[in-house]
Amino acid sequence: MTKDKRVLVGMSGGIDSSATCIMLQEQGYEVVGVTMRTWDVPSHFSSPEQEQPDEVLEAQAVAARLGIEHHVADVRDEFRRVIVQYFIDEYMRGRTPNPCVLCNPLFKERILCEWADRTGCQWIATGHYCRLEDRNGLRYIITGDDPVKDQSYFLWKLPQEILKRMLFPLGGMTKEEVRHYLADKGFEAKARGGESMEICFIDKDYRDFLREHCPDIDERIGPGWFVDSKGLKLGQHQGFAYYTVGQRRGLGIALGEPAYVLKINPEKNTVMLGNVDQLRTGYMLVEPPESPDLDELLACPRLSVRIRYRSRPIPCQAIRLDDGSLLVKFAIEASAITPGQSAVFYDVNRVLGGGFIASQQGIRKIIAEAEGQFDKKSGL
Repeated sequence: MTKDKRVLVGMSGGIDSSATCIMLQEQGYEVVGVTMRTWDVPSHFSSPEQEQPDEVLEAQAVAARLGIEHHVADVRDEFRRVIVQYFIDEYMRGRTPNPCVLCNPLFKERILCEWADRTGCQWIATGHYCRLEDRNGLRYIITGDDPVKDQSYFLWKLPQEILKRMLFPLGGMTKEEVRHYLADKGFEAKARGGESMEICFIDKDYRDFLREHCPDIDERIGPGWFVDSKGLKLGQHQGFAYYTVGQRRGLGIALGEPAYVLKINPEKNTVMLGNVDQLRTGYMLVEPPESPDLDELLACPRLSVRIRYRSRPIPCQAIRLDDGSLLVKFAIEASAITPGQSAVFYDVNRVLGGGFIASQQGIRKIIAEAEGQFDKKSGL
């Protein structure tokens, strides 16, 4: 079969990648599978004598049953250096990371491209629930048809050179339809399988993970102060890295009313607490964004933004500041703007780009200076 009909599928051994393999085979592609061994989670080894984690064995079994070529890419060392270290470093900066967003362009899809070249595959495919659309010579990510499973939020950093090689066969299906499809193809047990973890390398509380992989974290940070919005000390906390903006549970302090984390100051090791109303804001700052066409994003009359996975898009406007970052004005107030998380911009269901939510320090002055630049006709 010619190279343009060979496709490399990232196989996790789960429901979605297995369905992807079968679907592409039915579409006439010659499928090659690769499973990345990124991080050995103890709970993923069903028996003590296992040399490979469950997901590798399951992917191998699916590949054997489908009669497709399969490879295992042992990328544990690089994954630790690139993705896990980023996860740790972000918390040490007082930010809340979303490692999946960084993992896709810098790691998984990049490695898929390398293996596709190595195995003579023109295309790469994954089981993500999203679609693709070509417009004006550019390729855009489109939300998946299943609003519950849509994964477009995680893929905003994928560059054009990768997007133009990608296939997303499941984008037009719901999760339930994928399960039925897999069962109809004779994979009944697989179709009943559970969902994968949101962060693939953590199977416990992230604070325990930080302590395990950064053993001197408590010495480097140490206890600090909870403060209110006026800077008044309210009590001690364990260290700023163990908290995230919007957090309510597990604070270890009683104030007589529900308290939420409003801000984190890593320089002073303070965590600001307040009520739910103080979490709401009409603006946010976003670090310099990445977009196929930034001018289109800024001029889009139907622009909306998601500030976390599974959150509803909020209608907004965005203007570019002198340093390249964006000031975003919401049509309705947003809550818990969390530095380090992704802000992903949409034109209805088309991803126009994204950026990491920046520190909101000094935003009031920036708003005062830039307010006149927003389009008054929009009503925002």
